[in-house]
Amino acid sequence: MRGHADTAAALHFRPSETWRPRGPPRIGRRQRPLPDDGRDWPRAGDVRGRAPSREWGSMQPPGLLRAGPWLSRAMSRCGLEPRPPGKRWLVAGLGNPGMPRTRHSVGMAVLGQLARRLGVAESWARDRRCAADLALASLGDAQLVLLRPRRLMNANGRSVARAAELFGLTAEEVYLVHDELDKPLGKLALKLGGSARGHNGVRSCISCLNSNAMPRLRVGIGRPPHPDAVQAHVLGCFSPAEQELLPPLLERAADLLLDHIRERSRGPSSGP
Repeated sequence: MRGHADTAAALHFRPSETWRPRGPPRIGRRQRPLPDDGRDWPRAGDVRGRAPSREWGSMQPPGLLRAGPWLSRAMSRCGLEPRPPGKRWLVAGLGNPGMPRTRHSVGMAVLGQLARRLGVAESWARDRRCAADLALASLGDAQLVLLRPRRLMNANGRSVARAAELFGLTAEEVYLVHDELDKPLGKLALKLGGSARGHNGVRSCISCLNSNAMPRLRVGIGRPPHPDAVQAHVLGCFSPAEQELLPPLLERAADLLLDHIRERSRGPSSGP
């Protein structure tokens, strides 16, 4: 059996020498680092000015820790401190990305108005993990996570459920804002859980969250008289006459949401 000296000689290595690498290690195809050039990160605003860091602290709440470092910085810049999970709420505006002015995406329009009311309209940032745009805001002692999915309506639930997981939220702490065919334009209703009532975006959220307990703000868009015109109606843009009704409608929708969240933030957070 060879001794240590023979082994070192066989390896052409002297024990007294200090080994130094000849150059940087080669990176294989599976190990190649992801590009970090910031192209997918907005350039201005409080939240959007910096790309995410790979180093994060260990003293944050579990939900926030999983949410990622840039969200932690965003929360600190918005004047938010870590609080109990029951004081954090997710508000998702359902719709189709790239179709912001259609009736089917009126939920996203409500989210835009809500962001303006809370002073975070310039703070939207893209999060690839949940395929959505997020903005963080404070409402008294509560934290609000505003979400606009980047997936189509039928798959909105995947974005909502992933964000709820990242922030450690239950279905009862997730608000859905969506269009409602069975209510005329200008009418609002807050529904506390229940079935999807034929809405594909809500159905996707129920399936992905495995619950139907989410509070929902239903924004009336009216139903056309002929059943064959429903698809063209929901995917179409608001008429000029309807657009005149939208500003006060969005204001009232934001008021209803904020009042309900304030009330729940003062009480137990186990249900609506």
